[in-house]
Amino acid sequence: MNISTYTVKPKLPNVLKPLEEIAKNLWLSWNFDAVQLFIRLDYDVWIQSQQNPVRTLGMVSQERLAKAAMDDSYRAALDRVYSRFLKYKRGDTWYKGSRKDVVAYFSMEYGMDVSLPIYSGGLGILSGDHMKTSSDLGLPLVGVGLLYRQGYFVQKLNADGFQQESYPENDWYNMPVEKKVDKKGDAVKICVDLAGRNVTAQVWEVKVGRSSLYLLDTNIDENDADLRNITAALYGGDKETRIQQEILLGIGGVRALRALGVNPAVTHMNEGHSAFLVFERMREVMTERGFSFDEALESVWPTNIFTTHTPVPAGNERFDIGLMEKYFKNWTQILGVSWKDFLALGRINPNDDHETFCLTVLALKLAAYANGVARLHGAVSRTMWKGLWPQLPLDEVPIHHVTNGVHPRTWLSNDMKDLLDRYFGPRFEEAPSDLATWNKMDHISDEELWRTHERRRERLVVFVRGRIKRRIAHTGEGERRLQQAEDALSPYALTLCFSRRFATYKRGTLLLRDPERLLRLVKDNERPIQLIFAGKAHPHDMPGKELIREIIHFAEKYDVTSRIVFIENYDMTVAKYLTSGGDVWLNTPRRPLEASGTSGMKAAMNGVLNCSIMDGWWDEAYSPDVGWSIGCGEEYTDTELQDDIESKALYDLLERDIIPLFYQRGRDGLPREWIKKMKASMRQIGQSMSSHRMLMDYSHEFYLPALKNYKDMVRNNFAEVTSLAAYLVKIRQNWEHLKITRIESNARPIMQRGDSIMVTAFIDLGALTPEEIQVELYHGAASSGGFITHAGRSPMRPAGHDGSIFEYQVRIECTDTGMQGHTVRLMPKHDALIHPYRTGLIKWA
Repeated sequence: MNISTYTVKPKLPNVLKPLEEIAKNLWLSWNFDAVQLFIRLDYDVWIQSQQNPVRTLGMVSQERLAKAAMDDSYRAALDRVYSRFLKYKRGDTWYKGSRKDVVAYFSMEYGMDVSLPIYSGGLGILSGDHMKTSSDLGLPLVGVGLLYRQGYFVQKLNADGFQQESYPENDWYNMPVEKKVDKKGDAVKICVDLAGRNVTAQVWEVKVGRSSLYLLDTNIDENDADLRNITAALYGGDKETRIQQEILLGIGGVRALRALGVNPAVTHMNEGHSAFLVFERMREVMTERGFSFDEALESVWPTNIFTTHTPVPAGNERFDIGLMEKYFKNWTQILGVSWKDFLALGRINPNDDHETFCLTVLALKLAAYANGVARLHGAVSRTMWKGLWPQLPLDEVPIHHVTNGVHPRTWLSNDMKDLLDRYFGPRFEEAPSDLATWNKMDHISDEELWRTHERRRERLVVFVRGRIKRRIAHTGEGERRLQQAEDALSPYALTLCFSRRFATYKRGTLLLRDPERLLRLVKDNERPIQLIFAGKAHPHDMPGKELIREIIHFAEKYDVTSRIVFIENYDMTVAKYLTSGGDVWLNTPRRPLEASGTSGMKAAMNGVLNCSIMDGWWDEAYSPDVGWSIGCGEEYTDTELQDDIESKALYDLLERDIIPLFYQRGRDGLPREWIKKMKASMRQIGQSMSSHRMLMDYSHEFYLPALKNYKDMVRNNFAEVTSLAAYLVKIRQNWEHLKITRIESNARPIMQRGDSIMVTAFIDLGALTPEEIQVELYHGAASSGGFITHAGRSPMRPAGHDGSIFEYQVRIECTDTGMQGHTVRLMPKHDALIHPYRTGLIKWA
């Protein structure tokens, strides 16, 4: 069928023109006064558009637009919002440096607003908050992702409570995205080779305040039907679709930035999905500068950053060698490397021909900076990937941590935001990097904070009732059930919320383990509790779907459907109601399987108290004055025993601590001790788990050093790169000839604290020079297992030589008592090495 297409845009009166600019910038998503402009145009249309401002402008009648243009009050509100919008874009920011070269942030999904459904869960929400916070801080950062025609699925529950999925098509021309065009007005497009077939992708832009997110779309006429489906759905299709998506994201993403005239001086891989970008970056520098494979690798390594989110080996993306050969065998010619050496980049053991190709391994090997997403997750990741650095002590494995955070103004309810703005002052909005603003929590009266929270609980109850009615109408369960929905939940009862992805390790049904004990709490007329569940199971995760079904059946079996409810189709709208309207936020994962989690942070900033297993972010944020801990961080091998112990611990907390504290009211009806906990939680977690703290950490630890690395390489015309590549060839050729011939010290069997020890090591450097080797004394407490713990590292200095045998010395002081020990180790040393563990070469005495 031959169809001629064209785009129809809304016809706005001149005085309302700023609405179009506001609608197409996701600054709106964290500024409710901007949202209100669209609600005021026509509330019914706003709901029909699914809270999509661009779609709303297209649906509102011309008569209503004309009426708004004549409304002095509406125009004044529009002028105020637009003035704030322009002030924000032009205002001073935390980052003051150059924006010529950028950090390119790659992620498989972005959750920024309900009007742009290209996210599935936590990873996407984090990426969205990353982009918003980058805008607030003025960082030179752009986002790169894929534009999914169907996004993630819409969840519906049938009458039996079983999850069903549907995939509605997104209409990009009525969403806050714009196709990028060149100076001639033609769409910006790039090509990527996929197993001998060229796929073409056009580039779209999402404006996020001051920042830009670029999304690639293969659903265009130039592509065959199967290639058009590469960007059909998030996490859809089979392994082949997945590798195609990840090639497009990584390799195509770099090419898209080049086509837009953006220089990705630094790349940040948010999870391993985009790790193939390292090959494109190497190809570029080899083409431009004639570099060898080794030189190209060393030129991109100092400017690559990798964040891992996965706490179990099975969760990391791996591809069979046959699939890798199909899509990457030609890259051996492009990069000038053997197939075995190419595959070695994605293998823990390069000599194991049966090992699959792992994107996490690729990213860890080719990124100078790597991190987990919480303190505990950093430790878990170092243990998981120690095989890449087998000679290193665990605490030195070069995977650090930057704990996740959330964007406060996105996740604070509008009621709470208004309250905090009044007490915190303008800096809360205008200087979000000033985290000390949260210390003003104690200025807020107990009465105002509690009344604000009660309003949010009331709104949550109304919202949930509406969602239950919609589900009943969809399943056709009858008038009686609709009447029951009218009485679902109480706006006064203690409300516990559990909402997240329904995977078995998250244990969504832990609280249902002892029905008799739970029902006693739910049916208590004097001190009742009520539970609200929400979340999606992956379409192929049948055990996860069964958990949802179990909750529905439990409520029906025990006739507590008015006190235990499940809200279908968990999205950002549902999340905002739950994280602001509940009283307690439940989190029950199996430690240490929760990398970080962020929903509890959002709840805490709204005054909702956390009750959680000591896992993810809560492991470092918990203290008794901000919430409750289920257990003390124990880990189990017997999961049945674990569920039994931790469910009982949760019931005990509810019965002995949480419920009594909530219902302990003074003569004024206020739960003063509960409110005290709310304030402490908001103050502490508002500071420590803000995404502005997170981005400032990323900037100080990774972004600014990596940008400096890039500028230094360019300024020196990449001389250090070629020097480093040559040095690494030399060091690898001579490493096995390096010898620690003997170690001497004046240590006596018994030493006194304060005594000093002179240690001398004799090192046969062979063909190497002292400038090329780092010699360290490794010293600390000597364990019974023959290890040194709590180690100190003291550099040893050359003190003379006899031929190739060099004498190194260092003096240390005895500061700790008990059994102490020391040894000597050798590592590579070069000015261009960000850290000496790059090569994995280390030699111990």
